[in-house]
Amino acid sequence: MANLATLVTTWNYPTRIRFGVGTVREAGEACRAAGIVRPLVVTDPGLARLPLIDRVLEALRSAGLHVAVFDGVRPNPTAANVVAGVEILRRDGHDGVVAVGGGSALDVGKLVAFMAGQTRPIWDFEDVGDWWTRADPSGIRPVIAIPTTAGTGSEVGRAGVVTDETTHTKKIIFHPGMMPKTAILDPSLTIGLPPNLTAATGMDALAHCIEAFCAPGFHPMADGIAAEGTRLVFTALPRAFRDGADLEARGMMLAASAMGATAFQKGLGAVHSLSHPIGAVYDLHHGLLNGILLPYVLAFNRPAIEERIRRLAAWLGLEPRFEAFSEAVLELRRTTGIPATLAAAGVPDDRLPELAAMAERDPTAGSNPVPLDAAALEQLYRRAMTGELSASTAS
Repeated sequence: MANLATLVTTWNYPTRIRFGVGTVREAGEACRAAGIVRPLVVTDPGLARLPLIDRVLEALRSAGLHVAVFDGVRPNPTAANVVAGVEILRRDGHDGVVAVGGGSALDVGKLVAFMAGQTRPIWDFEDVGDWWTRADPSGIRPVIAIPTTAGTGSEVGRAGVVTDETTHTKKIIFHPGMMPKTAILDPSLTIGLPPNLTAATGMDALAHCIEAFCAPGFHPMADGIAAEGTRLVFTALPRAFRDGADLEARGMMLAASAMGATAFQKGLGAVHSLSHPIGAVYDLHHGLLNGILLPYVLAFNRPAIEERIRRLAAWLGLEPRFEAFSEAVLELRRTTGIPATLAAAGVPDDRLPELAAMAERDPTAGSNPVPLDAAALEQLYRRAMTGELSASTAS
């Protein structure tokens, strides 16, 4: 632990959150409170065809707002998606964004609102050092975020993840002004999420909570939120997976998702640094990859996190042993149908050294509890391809 007698640090906590069934009806009120009268709804093409979007549009129009929809968001969004959204926002004079959907739509919505007032290219604001200070904050449009999945927690975040198609790398664009003004967490909006996406997004939330809890550094507020978020996922994800209409379970998962994203300001780790390159290169679901990789990273990090994991296991009502927690993660993965290996998810093994080099450069690698290099990351990839958790443990 850090020396608290000499430590100086900064802790940040997120946006206003409206939680509960039916809160989507408050979207228009939230826009008006943020000064938005001509919102651009940013979503993906699948959601744009569903009645769910009609509920959002009705709430906005009933408040007297002038609304348009941009649905050009890919599952792993690219800079081109952001550029297209910015063009529509500027052309039609929209003064804010209502981002509706999973993490991709929320990220693109925030990035469209951010880039609307910028003249430099998006990559100039990558989350590197103080690059965020290059931005003109006066041009950032306000955002209302409405998640329809429970995983990324992007609705409470100050960043967006976008793929650079020229290099096939995922990059994090950061600015404090990207934080949504209000996040609306309405469990009824997640009812239609199919079991496989419920599982994948839920494992994303779990990875956020566990990696934040295990990240080095002194941040007791993040640790507490991460621990309770972990408990909520273990409690609610099997229920939401079995019965998609279980509103209580859906609500707990939405809360856990926001909690994970709140906590991971402390840091993430190898789960994310490994999953980002695969997602960018093979266009696979981020949460699915996190669910596959999590047990392998836990085993790799064990020397540095064992005591922490024992405490987390006790909080979950498990025997306070690393093995008990690890087995609980494996059982949750089995229960929700997440593949045990990268190979089972269709990832080929012919580019692992290249992916490992990309993972080493990923910004999340720096906060892993055990120092990472390309060799260690390649070995983790190989273990996750074959199912080798350790010499004595099978997946």
